[in-house]
Amino acid sequence: MSNPVEDFNAYRSKMNDKLLSDNNKLIKRIFNLDTNAYAPGALDVKTKELLGLVASAVLRCDDCVKYHLESSHKEGATKEEVMETLGIATLVGGTIVVPHLRRAYEYWEALEVNEG
Repeated sequence: MSNPVEDFNAYRSKMNDKLLSDNNKLIKRIFNLDTNAYAPGALDVKTKELLGLVASAVLRCDDCVKYHLESSHKEGATKEEVMETLGIATLVGGTIVVPHLRRAYEYWEALEVNEG
């Protein structure tokens, strides 16, 4: 049976390796900037990941939503914190975000199943 978390991470890892192996300076710098933006600073990593989750949901990027859900989960975010965050994203983004909210909820459930 397919595992949505493992499938997403395998695909993401494979494609990131391919993208970075082309040795494109601009793409490597963008990846580096993204990594450094989510490092601890004035805001803790969990807060930054939840902010990334809001932006990703509002921009309707399902891959980004999955990434930030997983990162938030690893940083110890609770289901309540994530749902409040996604509620804000839906408020800001409008009802067009609702399909992404559904998929985010489903992916969060998969993350919870994978923790055991």
